[in-house]
Amino acid sequence: MGVPLKNLAVVGGTPLVARAVKACVRAELIDEVVVSTDHAEIAAVAREAGATVIDRPDELSGATASSESAVLHVLDHLPETPDVVVLVQCTSAFIDPTDLDTAIVKVLDGTADVVFSGLETHEFLWSSAGAGVNHDPSSRPRRQDREPHFRETGAFYVMRAEGLREHGHRFFGTVAVQEVPARHAIEIDTSEELEIVRALAPFVDQPEPIDVDAVITDFDGVHTDDRAYVDQDGREMVAVSRSDGMGIALLRRSGVKLMIMSTEHNPVVAARARKLGVPVLQGLTDKRTVLRDWLAIEGLDPARVAYIGNDVNDLGPMSEVGWPVTVPDAHPRVRAAARTVLTRPGGAGAVRELCDRVLAARPAAETTPAPRAELRLTPVAKPVQIGDALVGAGQPVYVIGEIGINHNGDLDIARRLIDVAAEAGCQAVKFQKRTPEICVPLEQRDQIRQTPWGEMTYMEYKIRTEFGLDEYTQIAKYCEERGLHWFASPWDVPSVEFLESMDVVTHKIASASVTDLELLRALAATGKPLILSTGMSTLEEIDQAVEILGTSKLVLMHATSTYPLPPEEANLRTIGTLQERYGVPVGYSGHERGLQISLAAVTLGAVTVERHITLDRTMWGSDHAASLEPSGLEHLIRDIRIIETALGDGVKRVFPGEEAPKSRLRRVTV
Repeated sequence: MGVPLKNLAVVGGTPLVARAVKACVRAELIDEVVVSTDHAEIAAVAREAGATVIDRPDELSGATASSESAVLHVLDHLPETPDVVVLVQCTSAFIDPTDLDTAIVKVLDGTADVVFSGLETHEFLWSSAGAGVNHDPSSRPRRQDREPHFRETGAFYVMRAEGLREHGHRFFGTVAVQEVPARHAIEIDTSEELEIVRALAPFVDQPEPIDVDAVITDFDGVHTDDRAYVDQDGREMVAVSRSDGMGIALLRRSGVKLMIMSTEHNPVVAARARKLGVPVLQGLTDKRTVLRDWLAIEGLDPARVAYIGNDVNDLGPMSEVGWPVTVPDAHPRVRAAARTVLTRPGGAGAVRELCDRVLAARPAAETTPAPRAELRLTPVAKPVQIGDALVGAGQPVYVIGEIGINHNGDLDIARRLIDVAAEAGCQAVKFQKRTPEICVPLEQRDQIRQTPWGEMTYMEYKIRTEFGLDEYTQIAKYCEERGLHWFASPWDVPSVEFLESMDVVTHKIASASVTDLELLRALAATGKPLILSTGMSTLEEIDQAVEILGTSKLVLMHATSTYPLPPEEANLRTIGTLQERYGVPVGYSGHERGLQISLAAVTLGAVTVERHITLDRTMWGSDHAASLEPSGLEHLIRDIRIIETALGDGVKRVFPGEEAPKSRLRRVTV
């Protein structure tokens, strides 16, 4: 059965007539694309795709009118007759511009007068009466012993224009075939063929840039491989791709809006969204309605929005947007509904692939981070890459849970603190690494200390609480499982070498080490990004350190090394001073009690926040009293994300929520 208004049928997100026009526009040897039609909507779609439209008269629009009559009518209305004319039929969804150019060359160079698109075939044809059409049924030569035949695909016919005028038919003179691949050779005459082409489109169409203003993603099966790991306590973990994080960061910098939508209500989803710095809506029963409302609130054109999903509950929101996207292992109905099918599976870089294609459609200037209107009076420094995170202006604040020595030499406590950091939404945890034989001053080594393990010398205590290769190997593995970066502050050169052997993503330089030039030179030689705390340091001392470390991969941390820190010594305006003086991202390392000072630092432009964390501030050890307990860390990160959202972009506008009171309350006088 035929397909009503077939030329407007959508394949791969684009009407057939627009697909044909775009193929011709991309061909290098076609100068002008003209569509002949008597239908207003077809004309509008053709114009939008880049064609000139000539209205076809009624006498040429009936079922008995030939395609040649329409082409001749177009030629009569052109100011000049071209040397070559190409008849393209929209019922072929897959037309390669290179095939068009190759066929045109054959006519231009005199090889042929007419070239048509054809598919090589060795099929045996039969009449309805049971007679062989292209073969003798009594003699069936092998495929390799027969000359191939070519079936017209109906996609395109290239002709000398004057020859067409002379003969009135598309076949005359020397006829040649432009062979096309089987995947391009389906002609749509029935609804079944249309469904076949729609299913093939995601696999046949060449990847193209995705020009959108917003990207919404499902979570399970898109950010993950749709599997979950459950431990003995019922806690779930999932595998994600680190490359997705970089793609999301680049997309955020380009100004594209992002959202994660999930039918599940799962802390794993929330934790990943926090790390990516992306808003998340969870526990949704009707994604389609929620998406429609969100688009209206954000003032987004649905045609310029991409949604990526993988299962049948994503069909609703996919139908609402101009770019429905899916992964290769998605449900068959979802693949059929998608405008594009990515090459990478969920959890293996699918989100990064989508981000790259969206970025490819944006002008180069848009991929450069624009300065945000912030409460800083200093230039915006280039972000620094740490693992899969960008640390700098315009990026999510990089929150570091400083475990330091609060593990008290106990690997189980360290794991529990890593859990605290992960569940609160930190991006990283930090430890301290020392070689006690180097770092402990001679006069302190034999001093007696009272410890939870009994009376011992200070040297014995430092050795007792220092982690080695076995512990850090387990820490590295556990941090990877929890989706956290980990690194440490090395206090001596052998500790730098140790941490390099562990391939940490960065090194943190403690305030106490600002003047340890030998250590600074060893750290600079690693080529890794470096985070330098500036507590108890003068500007001249910081100048000397920065000269050794360089600024290309440096993040400075404003800090005051008083434990606990009183508010009058916080001096947060130094954040702007450091950023202006050194032109690098500046964060804040806090030792205060409470959250207010750290939150104020974010408001003043701190791009990273480091706070000591503990299971209980009453635990034995020097740093616990100035540390955050689990609930405090969770509240800190929650409030940081709220502040980031509230700071906005500095562009003055009337927000959707203001429209109703504006119409009700605004009084305009002249």
